[in-house]
Amino acid sequence: MSAQLRSPLRASSGPTTTLRAVPDQLGQSAVRAALQQDYATHLRASNNKHGRPYQEKTVTAYCKAVRALDQWMTAEGVEEDFLSLDTAMLNRFFRWYFNGHDQGGTNTLQRNLRTFCSYLDAEYDIPNPYRDKKLQRYAPPSGAKPKTLSHDFIGELLKVTGNGHPRVRDFEKVRDHAIIRVLTEGLRAEELLTLRLDYLHLEQGLLQVVPLKDARAAGEGRIIPLQPKTVVALTRYLRAREAHKLSAGEWLWLGSRNRGRLTYSGLYRMLGRRAKDCGYGSVSPHQFRHTFTDDLLSAGVSGEDVMTVAGWKDRTMLKRYAADMATSRAVKAVKSQGDRY
Repeated sequence: MSAQLRSPLRASSGPTTTLRAVPDQLGQSAVRAALQQDYATHLRASNNKHGRPYQEKTVTAYCKAVRALDQWMTAEGVEEDFLSLDTAMLNRFFRWYFNGHDQGGTNTLQRNLRTFCSYLDAEYDIPNPYRDKKLQRYAPPSGAKPKTLSHDFIGELLKVTGNGHPRVRDFEKVRDHAIIRVLTEGLRAEELLTLRLDYLHLEQGLLQVVPLKDARAAGEGRIIPLQPKTVVALTRYLRAREAHKLSAGEWLWLGSRNRGRLTYSGLYRMLGRRAKDCGYGSVSPHQFRHTFTDDLLSAGVSGEDVMTVAGWKDRTMLKRYAADMATSRAVKAVKSQGDRY
């Protein structure tokens, strides 16, 4: 019997729901599948509201929402295709989803499905339920707190990947250690995965992050100051990378066993594997960004400086990312003053 995995977080995750199994209705299932494929093609050939192509990660999220709707329709025995979608049906779907997930997850699903309903409206002249006041809205949960990773967890991750020891020669360990170090610098997963060799300025202890959204020129972007140990980890990874058969390419992160550039799914699996090696449960790359925010604020870095390094223009994002450990930081700050009278 395997040992129970520890949680790297300070709060438990929300509940999940499994669809009940029902016989597949091949006719309508095939029709809905074909329309989903057309929708994905439409997204990849379209621009977002900023006039720029949808990122593949966004396309995946939007299509995942449609698949969830399709699976629910099959499970509920709905015989119609997507062209029968109306406000009443969506309200039933969202209510079912909400009963098995948290409010934030339902809000995300509802936002991701909006584009599909707009697509049906434009392409098939189907009334858009999102214009109907009777559609039940699921707002983001007020006071929702992101989850900050513990210092012990990150320390054990670094240790299990070699702890930056110069004698470690295993490519995968050296790479994974460098990736974890870079994640602690507050990069988004997509920003990390799209790093190129010429984005590194290790002699100055910096790297450049090209903006993923609303980018106007490839040369634009923010500068990330690196911790000294991150610089060392990247330097050692670059040496190990030279033996890779694709080392002449521009992408920084390469796959193990001489495979191509690292993908998001590969990054997610790597973190899950390393967390399990330490005896912890699952973790997502984005949780390092929450932890980065708490680390800087706890160290006394100003909110404005945190926003600059993190790439935020709105203080709302700073408040959201800092909410998890706000009470802890406040207590420590007050106690550090000692006796005031």
